[in-house]
Amino acid sequence: MKTLYTHIKQLLQVRPEGILKVRGADMANLPLIENAWLLTEDKIIKDFGAMDTCPEDIENKLDCSGKMILPTFCDSHTHIVFAASREEEFVMKIKGQSYEEIAAAGGGILNSARKLADTSEDDLYKSAAKRLEEVISYGTGAIEIKSGYGLSLDAEIKMLKVIKRLKKNYNIPIKANLLAAHAIPLEYKNNREAYIKLIIEEIIPLAAQENLAEYVDVFCEKGFFTVEETDSILKAGKAHGLVPKIHANQLAVSGGVQVGVENNALSVDHLEEITENEIEALQNSNTMPTALPSCSFFLGIPFAPARDIISANLALCLATDYNPGSTPSGNMQFVLSLACIKMKMLPEEAINAVTINGAYAMGVSDTHGSITKGKAASFIITKQIPSYAYIAYSFGENCAEQVIF
Repeated sequence: MKTLYTHIKQLLQVRPEGILKVRGADMANLPLIENAWLLTEDKIIKDFGAMDTCPEDIENKLDCSGKMILPTFCDSHTHIVFAASREEEFVMKIKGQSYEEIAAAGGGILNSARKLADTSEDDLYKSAAKRLEEVISYGTGAIEIKSGYGLSLDAEIKMLKVIKRLKKNYNIPIKANLLAAHAIPLEYKNNREAYIKLIIEEIIPLAAQENLAEYVDVFCEKGFFTVEETDSILKAGKAHGLVPKIHANQLAVSGGVQVGVENNALSVDHLEEITENEIEALQNSNTMPTALPSCSFFLGIPFAPARDIISANLALCLATDYNPGSTPSGNMQFVLSLACIKMKMLPEEAINAVTINGAYAMGVSDTHGSITKGKAASFIITKQIPSYAYIAYSFGENCAEQVIF
């Protein structure tokens, strides 16, 4: 079936085939067509152009006067499979306790792991599906979901099976990331080597054997996993066909960026604390730097230095980090706002970071991230808004009128 969208105020992120990401000064360029039309057929972008070239023989039409169309957001970093919220820790933060102090007291990731262990797969699926539908309503059209609240063989596999069910039942690309190396479980507190052995020798092989994950991830941070441990886990994942990704430099300069680059990680995520050494390592790689501004906002920690990263001629991706402890929101429009307000990114740079670069960071650049002939018909139709900068400017407002898949 063909559908023709006409009188589009601006058709954004129009790219030729073969452009998979943008970097440096090019991030400030957002190619668009004024007063445009867009033709889709059988879930694929068939053609587009200015209204003076609009085809006339298409019966199924939608008038988009005053509205804009842009690709759906590609959220490359989420943890939306979890058992319960953690607002009690939110109150602890208000009272002055740090992220590290809450974790040391049994909160944080270990708190979520305890709750998840007692929750059935069906209940996890129902709650995750509700969250997924919510983020879709804000314009997310591709998403990566991590495990990491299981911290045991059975619970990690349970989480990955929930993600597999979401993949089956929702018509958007969903990527599964095995993050068993999210924290050391309490029962392994005095024998961390045994837990790392469990990850390498049992959890990774089973996840790969049952085709439950595309990626392997590690929280490389002081108090969590060392550079050496991270290297061993990423290499084990690669040996089983899992592509490395990494949580790096959230709380301190950890060496996580470098070990990620050395293992050809698809992305290194967080980057709140980086130096020239990390930037230099990224300049000599194909790894996508990924910032998570909602996490910085919620925890009150520094924001990733977007201007330094872009000025170094690097690409930059933005994602939500949706999780119950440090980012209880999957709203990518709010991420755009934070990037502009707190990271001093231009609206063009921020939109590039959540569309084409987001698609690269989760391995779907061939089908998503831009308005390109032959790519999936996955896009947002906005409300009638004055400009695309308004999406970031009007934080708290949902500017998406329709999300098309």
